[in-house]
Amino acid sequence: MKSQISNHRFTFSNIKFLLAFSLFQLLSLSPLSAQDTHSLLDDIARLRRVEAMYPDSIQPKYQAALQSLNYCVMNPHDAHTERLLAEAGQTIAQLEKTKGADLSDICTLRGFLYMVRIVQDPTRNGPKYYLDVLQNYEKALKINPDNPLAQQLQQQFLEGMKQATGEN
Repeated sequence: MKSQISNHRFTFSNIKFLLAFSLFQLLSLSPLSAQDTHSLLDDIARLRRVEAMYPDSIQPKYQAALQSLNYCVMNPHDAHTERLLAEAGQTIAQLEKTKGADLSDICTLRGFLYMVRIVQDPTRNGPKYYLDVLQNYEKALKINPDNPLAQQLQQQFLEGMKQATGEN
């Protein structure tokens, strides 16, 4: 089976794709009210406290990273975003070293982190990270073809690319 990654070539002439893709991603998400934003930050803080109470548990780490990335993709330029992205990156690195952690989920989180970076600054980060996004989702689905989050995020990313480039 031919890799999906090899079907995608990136040049700086495709910058319009990145701009359209980031707009697609932002518009496809429901806007958060200030109350929703505060609530999501509270949820992340609670997950971090649970993670601290159970440092050997995988699920609180995974959920904290996932919710942090959800917050960041919906608020790419918020004051909390860089801190949350750094924490999510550290958590992903911890999960990679954790015995029993699901490698498919780890690859999905890493792909999502790179996707957030593209949404933050498509012109600068698109050329840097788009292949990382594709590779991580592809690896996640190779490990576990039934990973629903990897399927959803990969589909959104590929659909955004198709729409932005006018492919069928």
